[in-house]
Amino acid sequence: MKPSEIVSVIVNAINANFAMREAGFNSPNILIKGRPGVGKTAVVKQACEQVGADMIWSHPVTDEPIDYKGLPDLNNGHEFAQFKPYGNMKLAISADKPTVWMFDDVGQALKATQAAMMQPLGDRRLDTHKISDHVLFVAATNRKEDKAGVTGLLEPVKSRFSTIVEMDTDLDDWCEWALQHNMPTELVAFVRFRPNFLVDWTPSNDIINGPCPRTIAKAGELQVGGVIPQGHEFEIFAGAAGDAFAAEYTGFLKIYRNLPNPDVVLMNPEKFDVPDDPATLYALAGALASRANEENSERFFKAVSRLPGEFSVLTVRDALRRDDSLANVRAFIDWTIKNQSVML
Repeated sequence: MKPSEIVSVIVNAINANFAMREAGFNSPNILIKGRPGVGKTAVVKQACEQVGADMIWSHPVTDEPIDYKGLPDLNNGHEFAQFKPYGNMKLAISADKPTVWMFDDVGQALKATQAAMMQPLGDRRLDTHKISDHVLFVAATNRKEDKAGVTGLLEPVKSRFSTIVEMDTDLDDWCEWALQHNMPTELVAFVRFRPNFLVDWTPSNDIINGPCPRTIAKAGELQVGGVIPQGHEFEIFAGAAGDAFAAEYTGFLKIYRNLPNPDVVLMNPEKFDVPDDPATLYALAGALASRANEENSERFFKAVSRLPGEFSVLTVRDALRRDDSLANVRAFIDWTIKNQSVML
């Protein structure tokens, strides 16, 4: 499933969880698996933000069994020990609104820690303490073949999740996320031009990074943050996402930086020379989309109408993702009517 689809599944599970518990059903707990860097944690955060749910985050690989079993208390007036919750377990017991307890990288956890998680996951209890019906469990793990230290999950742990879904990378989902999180315009344009870099990840024992959604985003953060010294883009981009990514992206940046001034294009949308090279078209599409607003909308749609069909569509889509008020202008309606065949 692509990220946006998994977000929808989690949102639905959050909304249904309390009613299902009240009706005597099990909670719709979800386990997400996928290769490193595809955004498994990010989709859980996004789903919580969409519905205003709280999020408890645990990292079982660094946890001890006692974090899920509680602290033994012998001074309780009884002849036997009782177990007292603390930390995240205490938060889950006292939750009074929709809450997702996220177990990240659960496949790397020690077997003893996994075993200790079975009671809260299945019985939703710690000893005499009941976990709130508002709490939904969501977990994420890499796969064994990813060389991420995953040793597997105990069978009774896996079966305590209602469903196990595998998360795949999706170009449109990543671009939408990037536009919403202030990634460089030129990086989004490049990823549209070379979408293979979102999926061309191979696990390695060498101390190098390869391209994936997470590492490409890190390259964008370094670029926006002004971390890269002049003349050293290749080395920094290679360290972030690999040599192949760095070589192609630095070449793309040269094209982007030598484009006709997009502001001039928007001032004279009927007079600029439309490039025929795909890399230049992707670069120009990204530059125009980043500058579109209600004030220049008429000129913007005149400019994009001169681009080849698929480039016209992706430029408008990215512009709308940045500023959805563009959908209300007359020029957008006219453009939509003229481009129905391409949009379908």
